[in-house]
Amino acid sequence: MARFEVRIKRSVAKELLLLPRADNRRIVGRIQALAEDPRPHGCEKLAGLESYRIRQGDYRVVYTINDDRVIVEVVRVGHRSDVYRD
Repeated sequence: MARFEVRIKRSVAKELLLLPRADNRRIVGRIQALAEDPRPHGCEKLAGLESYRIRQGDYRVVYTINDDRVIVEVVRVGHRSDVYRD
């Protein structure tokens, strides 16, 4: 399997800086692991969207996968209570 390029939106980078340090490290590790396996055990496709999500404690990472261009783009990171709200 090809290694995926992981892209993080600028807004996501800002959200990551606001998280507690321990949670930030775990979430960044999960995001980096998406390069090897963009559909890891426990990921779920979001209903009605072309997005997936992975869980890390009380936080969720929402991302899209472009298999043709071998790119994973992280579009949202946040607490489970409000990550899906627009």
